[in-house]
Amino acid sequence: MHSPRLRLALLAFTQLIVALDYNIVYVALPGIGSALGFDASSVQWVVSVYAVGLGGLLLFGGRAVDRLGARRMFTTGLALYGLASLAGGLAPDAGTLIAARAVQGAGGALLTPATLALIYRGFPEGPERNRALGAWGMAGSAGLAAGSLLGGVLTASLGWEWVFFVNVPLALGCALAARTLLAADPPRSAGAFDIPGAVLASAGSALLVLGLAGGTEAGWASWRGAGALGAGVLLLAVLLVTESRTREPLIPLRLARGRSLALTMLLIAVFQATLNGAYYVLTSYLQPVRGYSALEAGLSFLPLTLVCMLAALKAAPPMLGRRGVRWTLSVSLLGAGAGIAVLVAGATAGGGFWTLLPRSFVWGFFGGVAFVAVFASAGVGVAAHEQGIASGLASSTKEVGGALGLAVFVAVATGPGAPLDGLRTAGWAIAVVTALGGLLALALPRPVPAVTPVAETSARLEGVSE
Repeated sequence: MHSPRLRLALLAFTQLIVALDYNIVYVALPGIGSALGFDASSVQWVVSVYAVGLGGLLLFGGRAVDRLGARRMFTTGLALYGLASLAGGLAPDAGTLIAARAVQGAGGALLTPATLALIYRGFPEGPERNRALGAWGMAGSAGLAAGSLLGGVLTASLGWEWVFFVNVPLALGCALAARTLLAADPPRSAGAFDIPGAVLASAGSALLVLGLAGGTEAGWASWRGAGALGAGVLLLAVLLVTESRTREPLIPLRLARGRSLALTMLLIAVFQATLNGAYYVLTSYLQPVRGYSALEAGLSFLPLTLVCMLAALKAAPPMLGRRGVRWTLSVSLLGAGAGIAVLVAGATAGGGFWTLLPRSFVWGFFGGVAFVAVFASAGVGVAAHEQGIASGLASSTKEVGGALGLAVFVAVATGPGAPLDGLRTAGWAIAVVTALGGLLALALPRPVPAVTPVAETSARLEGVSE
């Protein structure tokens, strides 16, 4: 059996791959749009279709982790992820790329809950898990930095296709390493998969994003978007009814109704929605507005994400240990909102990298802490045999919230008026929503302090004296 450090290194590196792919695409979006015929509003689907495919199937993936084994789903997800990346790089047209990204999302739907479940199960709740999540969060931040920078280098030197090709050896290499570094799965648990629930969740999520994207257009397209939005809401309502009557539900409503996990899911959705929106706004400001090349834009993200990495690894674990999830999450989201507001204030027609550089540190620090804190909150008090579905719930709200947030903030940013005015309006809205998430975090349950033997004895003596 290999040491916990080697296991954590593999899990963290896998998170780096996922973050690398997500953010490497942002920098390449202008090149992808020009090469494959996307317009300014439809190019977001290169990001959104992955998020919707991932978010819709994450609950199914989480249940598969609990039923079939975390290592098995981890390796299967990596293999599927790598093969879909290869297909994306070879895509000759927009439709093929969209299909490849959807399959990539399906691979991520197995990989993401498996990775989190392996962390939750392998590291006990408390300082040890906080440190593990800090390393995992740091790797995600490293992926943001490497994705933005590598995306610029690859797009400028080899072409946009290589932002997908780069994932292939990384994903397949991790799949092979998992066979050695991760312990074999225990015997499979009994129970059926909730196929109707998975179909309803996937279709409902996709229709919600389609409805928001269609709502930014005029005429018949706006009516079509409104219809899709209504159908998505209806399907998700049917999903909740179906799950309440299913013997082996995709979503155990008992778990989802818990105050801590339900609020955490909402906070994760808010965090990822504003994160995706902020990255879109900043990328659009640097490239179309300021005229930066893909490489220059990638380099501009590097200081921000380095600060985020250090905050996730060095600041988040001690803050969680000393002040708890509730306080840490509230302060970090309020700080991230303030950081985004400071960035927006510096995004002027005459501004640029050197204007934004010192302002980005506030967002980077608090964003890095918040990323660790939201996922630390998702694993609190969850039984080991339900860590897979808890991870799926947390991850699905992250991805669907991110897709919905991107659709909303792109609609705000690309509205009537000058491009810079739209981007600034979207940026201010993102800052406000993030700060509201920080206030909402105060509604999380307060931690129950452990009763030490000394305290327990003192309490008994006080009772006797009375």
